[in-house]
Amino acid sequence: MGERDPGLLLILSAPSGAGKTTLARDFLARHPDARFSVSATTRAPRGQEREGEDYHFVSRERFAALVGEGAFAEWAEVHGERYGTLKKTVEEALARGQIAVFDIDVQGGKKLKELFARRAVAVFILPPSLEELERRLRARLTDGEAAILRRLAVASAEIEKGAREYDYFVVNDDRGRAGEELDLVVAHERARLAGKRDERVARKAEALARGRVEVGPWLRPSGEGA
Repeated sequence: MGERDPGLLLILSAPSGAGKTTLARDFLARHPDARFSVSATTRAPRGQEREGEDYHFVSRERFAALVGEGAFAEWAEVHGERYGTLKKTVEEALARGQIAVFDIDVQGGKKLKELFARRAVAVFILPPSLEELERRLRARLTDGEAAILRRLAVASAEIEKGAREYDYFVVNDDRGRAGEELDLVVAHERARLAGKRDERVARKAEALARGRVEVGPWLRPSGEGA
């Protein structure tokens, strides 16, 4: 893509274990004009996490002040800690014609789409199946049975919300192919913003759009699960 391509917000959401973060990192590696949107959080750094690279680590007082200033495009409290996307981060990326990549939950993605409207595209990453998702979660060997069942229930709820709110769906059953499909969606959306249309790209991207992808196989029947 050329330097004159319009800026775009690429919102990626998925249930835990679907491989969203890996696809986001792959995308960033392929696109020099893409940047990861670094969120602010009140939680402490973990492991090798770095300030300004993984998160902006702030106190609860500072976070509350930023909320009061209207500095966040979206924010939420998760497991007792707050996370938020700074408007300045998004606006700078758009002004530079960059792709701002968000690794975020459906709730946050919906807020970003509402705020930035036509400049945002939301892609939901689906696992190959719920059975494969369960296998991946169990293979981590980090959660007990109750936690795994809870994650699966949350996953189904996230997929159901994504089916209503998100623009495109990519099944991550093959990392390379899933990456290619992300590239197609972004190329199509940036062309749209520029008032252009590549029929080949558009045809392939639109096949991934909401209403064209059947998400029923990823939804648990009512009453099933945790």
